[in-house]
Parts: sequence; C-alpha cells; structure tokens
Amino acid sequence: MRIIAVKTLKSFIEDFPRSEQPLLAWYDECLNAEWNNPNELKAQYGNASILSDKRVVFNIHGNTYRLIVDIEYRLKIVFIVWFGAHKEYDKIDAEKIEYVKTN
Repeated sequence: MRIIAVKTLKSFIEDFPRSEQPLLAWYDECLNAEWNNPNELKAQYGNASILSDKRVVFNIHGNTYRLIVDIEYRLKIVFIVWFGAHKEYDKIDAEKIEYVKTN
C-alpha cells in the first residue's frame, strides 16, 4: 500500500514520542500490505474498526493511541487522517473527522 501524508505521521511522532516504535511498525506493515477490501485488512488487523468502506481505525501501542485512515483499496492508497491518544479519540467523531494539513 502507498501511504499518503507521511509528513503528518512524522508530526504525530514528534507530538507523541512513545508512539514512534508502534507507528513505524504499523507503517512498515502497511507498506507491505496489499489489501483489496476491508475483509483482507481485518484478517491482518483483527482489532481494527471498519467504520465504512474506506474509513478504518487502528489501535496503536495496545489501546493507547488511535489512528484513523481512509483507504482506497482499488488504488492501494492509505490516507492518514487523524492520530491521537485514546482519551482524545473519545472526543471526536471518527466517521466525520477530516484530514487537517500540518506545516
């Protein structure tokens, strides 16, 4: 899979240094994945939450952090939308939150 907004991922790591190793592991696994549909993703990530045909929430570092992505399975692209601590995740609408560009 191709991952869009890697710069955003690096920004998340700066904001949440303890997330670096788990996020980089997720990144490497996604780069090597070739999911064709949500079922294939779910087979690899059983704890991922499939919110829609495109929107997926991953638990990172156990349940400490949440990563929201949009996936275009046909194009093999993962768009990073949002990352934060579980407590912050509880305050947002994961189905509606949109990507906010970082500098």
